[in-house]
Formats: sequence, C-alpha cells, structure tokens
Amino acid sequence: MGNSALKAHLETAQKTGVFQLTGKGLTEFPEDLQKLASNLRTIDLSNNKIELLPPLIGKFSFLKSLALNNNKLNALPEELCKLKKLETLHLNGNHLRQLPAAFGQLSALKTLSLSGNQLRTVPTQLCGLRHLDVVDLSKNQIQNVPDSVGELQAIELNLNQNQISQISVQISHCPRLKVLRLEENCLELSMLPQSILSDSQISLLAVEGNLFEIKKLRELEGYDKYMERFTATKKKFA
Repeated sequence: MGNSALKAHLETAQKTGVFQLTGKGLTEFPEDLQKLASNLRTIDLSNNKIELLPPLIGKFSFLKSLALNNNKLNALPEELCKLKKLETLHLNGNHLRQLPAAFGQLSALKTLSLSGNQLRTVPTQLCGLRHLDVVDLSKNQIQNVPDSVGELQAIELNLNQNQISQISVQISHCPRLKVLRLEENCLELSMLPQSILSDSQISLLAVEGNLFEIKKLRELEGYDKYMERFTATKKKFA
C-alpha cells in the first residue's frame, strides 16, 4: 500500500466523510487519518491485519460507524469510549477477550457486533447503553449469562454458537428484548428459565441445536403465552 494510494483515499474521505480501506494487509491503523478527525463519520478497516487500535481513535469525535472486522485486535483502548456519536461498531473476527471498563460511555451505540472473538461472558458494560438495538455475541466462548443481563436494553441478542449452559432468570426482565438467539449451545431444557416464555417481552426464541429436542419446549409452562407474542409479532410484519 503506497503513500500515494493512501493519500488518494484520504482526499476522497475528506470530501465524503467515509474512509474505507479493506483487505489491504494493513498492520496498523493509518496515523494520517487523524488529520480528518473532525471530518470522518465512517471508518471501515475490515479484513486487514491490525493488532492495535491506537489511543488517537478517541479524537474522532464525530464518528458514527467503525468497522474493524477480521483483524487481529487483542484489546481495545479506553479512548475508544470517548466516541459519543458512535452508533455502529463492528468487531467480528478478532481476538478480543473483554471490553474496556468505560465501554458503557458509548451512549449513542445502537449496533454492536462481536461475533467470533474470545469473550467468556456477556460484558456487564453493555447494560449501561440505553440505545442498543442489536448485540451480536455469537461464536465466542461464553459459558453463562449473568444476572446483570436483566439491565440490557437491546432488542435483539445473538448468543448462537457459544458454550452456554446457564442463563440467569433475569434475562426475562430485559425491557426491550424481543429476539433471543441461543442456537448451538450446551443448554439442558431444565436450564432454560421458564419466565422467558411466560413472563418476558421475547417474541422470537431460537434454541435449535442444544441438548434437548425442540418439541420438548412446547411442554413447558408458559409456552402458550410465548406463542401468543410470537404470532402477534408475525402478524405485525406480515
């Protein structure tokens, strides 16, 4: 990737507010981008080999969308949490084990994708985010869903392809949660809180590929109530 090519990309980005440089084998975040810190609304550096996101990321105060899918990130800097306008954050296919402590300060965040990382639990920092719509934590190493999840404001939570064997009953208290995906985990039927069916907002529960037959779900108390929500939602979108 020559300097002239990067320069051309920077000039385009200055006009459009979008900097996209994917699949170019970049090993580091282009420092020259800081010159555009007040212009950029979107940065996409997916499919590169970036190992570190530098603290200067905190300077991009107007950034709305950041994508770093399929890089080699092991950690995220605390400075990332200064991005008060950030609405979309895609970090699929990295090596992240945790999120920065201050992650809950990303107050505008609506969509968060962390599929294919090395998270072992649902990060408690997510519970402070009031505008979250979709959280994708699929293909991680999550083994249990903690009590704090009851505070989560998301509409959709994707936990497919983890190692979940325990779920806190608090998940049924999520005020906006409509879609819960738990496919291909390690759940016994007895470990699925019945309140998800009888006493939650959840209208789509995906649990195929666990340690029970799907038809057994229908025998649980509260299944009728769940089906009422499921059908009502289907009608709304039909």
